[in-house]
Amino acid sequence: MRRLSKTILAAVLIYTAAGLAVFLGMFQPPARFAHLAAFVPTSVMFSALPVEIMWKTARAGPLRPGGPAPDFHLPATDKTATVRLSSHRGIRPVMLIFGSYT
Repeated sequence: MRRLSKTILAAVLIYTAAGLAVFLGMFQPPARFAHLAAFVPTSVMFSALPVEIMWKTARAGPLRPGGPAPDFHLPATDKTATVRLSSHRGIRPVMLIFGSYT
């Protein structure tokens, strides 16, 4: 009975440590998290851990509907220049549309 208790305790500690490591990794930039997540088997990540809840918590951020968008820059469609969001602030309304066109 004592051996079973130690085994269960060890399993709970390993599960908790693994979950905490994945959760803390989710606070990293997406490219870095992808590199870290590559070491965790997909079946373990999505079946043994509450990944969706962890991801939504880690990536919530301070953005709110109707609030100001954070500044960023992207290449122009013709790739000759860089367009910065803050360069349009206060001049005219800007609509941001993100999507996949592949």
